[in-house]
Amino acid sequence: MTFTLHHDYPIRALNTFGMDVKAAHFAELQQLSQLPALLASDAYRQGPVLWLGGGSNMLFTRDYPGLIVRNALKGLRVLEENNEHVLIEAAAGEVWHHFVQYTLQQGWSGLENLSLIPGTVGASPIQNIGAYGVEVKDTLHEVVCADLQQGGAEVVLRNADCRFAYRDSVFKRELAGRYLVTAVRFRLAKQFTPRTGYGDIGRMLAEMGCAEAPTALQVSQAVIRIRQSKLPDPTVLGNAGSFFKNPIVPAEQAAALLASHPALPHYPQADGSVKLAAGWLIEQAGLKGYRDGDAGVHDRQALVLVNHGQASGSQMRALAEHVCATVLQRYGVQLEAEPIVL
Repeated sequence: MTFTLHHDYPIRALNTFGMDVKAAHFAELQQLSQLPALLASDAYRQGPVLWLGGGSNMLFTRDYPGLIVRNALKGLRVLEENNEHVLIEAAAGEVWHHFVQYTLQQGWSGLENLSLIPGTVGASPIQNIGAYGVEVKDTLHEVVCADLQQGGAEVVLRNADCRFAYRDSVFKRELAGRYLVTAVRFRLAKQFTPRTGYGDIGRMLAEMGCAEAPTALQVSQAVIRIRQSKLPDPTVLGNAGSFFKNPIVPAEQAAALLASHPALPHYPQADGSVKLAAGWLIEQAGLKGYRDGDAGVHDRQALVLVNHGQASGSQMRALAEHVCATVLQRYGVQLEAEPIVL
């Protein structure tokens, strides 16, 4: 099956920051049968090549000089099922939140804390997306990939093969640019065990009147309400969700910071290091709601950088650099961006 190649293609609608940029070449991968022709095309072989999902983890600062391929593979299928668990495979191009809601409607739990995270299923293992005390690695069973250096040959990686870490995986390191995620398989539970001790979930469930024995769907609804109260809708205000990772620092550095800033939220890690709340650092540095032209820090969640309308990618990058420099000067902590900046 062939594919359609577009030239000088506008991608403003394909990135959640709403950057008004173009790709020299653009194509959509809608069927795996299109992959051999795509890999053999001049546009692919001449490069550079960028694979795009939902565009929610990208900051474009200029036109892209090569080929952008949007992974638009669709489909859901149950591979195994018993009285306790279900193994479900979702194609990489499925919208993440829609997939989560589908699993909950079937009575399967495990992904409820990850509701309303923007992006696609295929991006979830790459970033090891996480929220409210849960990461995608907790339920991920296998990742199905196409080896782009071997003509698209199928490769299946088990959870341990992905070498998951905080917002990190082997797909961002050794396998970056080689393996294309085509589908992800999750093992979900039929008996619900709530995880409500992180953030404001318990408080929101209490407000909803279901704190004692919430269902998975109710936990999802609580997470959605919390996220909607704090995070801007990218269709209204351009953003990529949390722009900065929560920094992980040595125990000694954390102790020194807590001695002078006892209110700093902190989370001890298994290896002795301590994860700090980047949003708190940014807010306490006086940058919550800060704005330089149309590039700004969101006034309800300091982790989020927003495009108020006409900000360029360069202006957004400059804002991110200003935030990092201010936090580093104030607290001695180096922040790291979550989105890829191009």
